[in-house]
Amino acid sequence: NGVMSGLMQMLLLKVSAHITEQLGMAPGGEFREAFKEASKVPFCKFHLGDRPIPVTFKRAIAALSFWQKVKLAWGLCFLSDPISKDDVEKCKQKDLLEQMMAEMIGEFPDLHRTIVSERDIYLTYMLKQAAKQIELPRASESEPRKYIPAVVVGVVGMGHVPGIEKNWNSDLKIQEIMSVPPPSASSKIFKFVLKATVFGLLGYGCYRIGHRTVQFVLSMPATQSYLQRLTEVSQH
Repeated sequence: NGVMSGLMQMLLLKVSAHITEQLGMAPGGEFREAFKEASKVPFCKFHLGDRPIPVTFKRAIAALSFWQKVKLAWGLCFLSDPISKDDVEKCKQKDLLEQMMAEMIGEFPDLHRTIVSERDIYLTYMLKQAAKQIELPRASESEPRKYIPAVVVGVVGMGHVPGIEKNWNSDLKIQEIMSVPPPSASSKIFKFVLKATVFGLLGYGCYRIGHRTVQFVLSMPATQSYLQRLTEVSQH
């Protein structure tokens, strides 16, 4: 999915591993629990209604400036604060959750927009699509249409609930938030510099290894004897 997106995914996997190690449970447990509960209900359909991860990552990275990317990557690299189950329970308090979201908005407003606000719109849209009335089968074309309400249970993270409530009565369009913007000039420069550095280091490493190998081979007695014979032959 691209250099920056790949690096960011690796860092977020590191964070996920840190949370799993601290709590003994992996993030995303709500999805597994929803799937488990859905399997107990006859004829229940299970839908993964979140926006595809590659789209979210690419839009999030494109929204950040170069220094914001560096700052975020630095923070993720050195995230080692202990997390307890009490901390998780505190996060369920509405006031504290809103405070944490406000801090995120203040530090990375564009990141909050792409990771939280846009996904609020997408999740709301998918829930509304699932909640449409179900048309009952008709015996003939002349028979009037009959509908029954759909029964939908949406399982989302607590941070998305206020956004879903806010967007529920809006006419939502998701085409814009599904598009991936072209890479910025800074991203292209960073990608070029990163590739040049990697290939430069590989080339220098090959040169150093080759140079030492040649020196080692030339210093061997058998090689020196062979070269001496060649010199004598050429002189004759």
